[in-house]
Amino acid sequence: MTKNINKKSPAKSTLADIEIEEDIVVDKTPRNANLREKSIRATEWRPPNNLEAPPAPDGYKHRWLRASARGYEDNQNIISRLRQGYELVRADEYPDWDLPTQEDGKHAGVIGIGGLLLARVPLEVVESRNKYFSRQTTDQMESVDRDLFKEEHKSMPIHKERQSRVTFGGSRGKNESGN
Repeated sequence: MTKNINKKSPAKSTLADIEIEEDIVVDKTPRNANLREKSIRATEWRPPNNLEAPPAPDGYKHRWLRASARGYEDNQNIISRLRQGYELVRADEYPDWDLPTQEDGKHAGVIGIGGLLLARVPLEVVESRNKYFSRQTTDQMESVDRDLFKEEHKSMPIHKERQSRVTFGGSRGKNESGN
């Protein structure tokens, strides 16, 4: 608020002689924005993630593929994954991200680090692949069970129980001698 006081005569300065002009200026910015530095919430320190990847487009997932191991290129793995529906991700598709890229060779411009290349795969392929391997696991377990039950003897039956229990402490019952 600013006040301008105009006096009509310097000799007479009574309350009636003084005109008060008030200009009310309303500052709607918060007080702490003007007087204090903006406080930034401290984040908890985490070690850097070397395999950080940009978010995948809708309907896709990003996966890191092995391109080389111990200095030897693994072309068979890359070709196999490309046939499965994977697509290599180029750095120019994400201009806002500072990502490590392959500088030369046949994968020049592709996002990659330490023998790994970033690829995207459609979610349908991911779900189909998960179902396939789940079915493979179930079939293998059933096969093991069939082989095991072939060897079962009447005097020593085998029970199919796929549970594990962990107990801590608890009361101990009497042992067989009754002590």
